[in-house]
Amino acid sequence: MGMLGWVMMGLAIWHFTIFLPDRFWGGIVGALVGSLAGGILVGLIIYGVKVSAVRVPGEKATDIGVVLYAIPGALLGIALVYFEGVRRERAGRAHAEHA
Repeated sequence: MGMLGWVMMGLAIWHFTIFLPDRFWGGIVGALVGSLAGGILVGLIIYGVKVSAVRVPGEKATDIGVVLYAIPGALLGIALVYFEGVRRERAGRAHAEHA
């Protein structure tokens, strides 16, 4: 159940990427993948530190606090994909200028 919460939180955060310029590596789909992967990964890490074991919380262990663990990961995942896209855009522009 916790995994569903993390995925849904990542999806909710991803919707706000429409307010950013589309410089994501892989476009808007890349931003979606970054958001989901980041939310799941950081959710697992934070929950793993809390219970001293890397596992997905079940139905009884999932509450609003567990779902909120995905927010920093989703933001980090989106930022990572965004800055990689900017880096590739600049590298492509520099390569075109030297050709």
